[in-house]
Amino acid sequence: MIPGEPRDAWDRPLPAHPIVMVMGVAGSGKTTVGRLVAEELDWDFADADQFHPESNIAKMASGQELTDLDREPWLHKIRGWIDEHREFGTPGVVTCSALRRIYREELTEGRPEVLPVFLDGDRDLIMSRMSERIGHFFKPEMLDGQFRVLERPEPDEHILVLPTAWSVEDLVSDITSAVRP
Repeated sequence: MIPGEPRDAWDRPLPAHPIVMVMGVAGSGKTTVGRLVAEELDWDFADADQFHPESNIAKMASGQELTDLDREPWLHKIRGWIDEHREFGTPGVVTCSALRRIYREELTEGRPEVLPVFLDGDRDLIMSRMSERIGHFFKPEMLDGQFRVLERPEPDEHILVLPTAWSVEDLVSDITSAVRP
């Protein structure tokens, strides 16, 4: 897949109480887009950063990349948020980088309510956006590590892939249009 090329891959009926999971590398716009989608739909919202243990935040703030072992408790908490919303039939939007297929599978397998969206873009565009962020613990110099780890979604994963080059308004509109009954 070429970054910036949209691909609609939700080839299944929409669940009654969807949970949109907005994914992508740091700086791709997950939080901004996810929060606005949740506001537009009047759904619950959770940002992946709120699930990180303090040790992960400290590690990233010091410029160190997370390992799979570091990510385990974080993914477990995100999965818990998803499962709680499934249990109560509450729609929601959650963000998560989910850079590797194994992480995406951990969060979506057996959870038909989860509708994954991947914000895909090239490094230079995302780096330019990251350099404008103020006060975020994730350092722009760590972006290359995210792209090294990134396994872009394959068609068999059934993920809606949208280009980060689109405006925030267009991304939100595309996602909300896709999940409205």
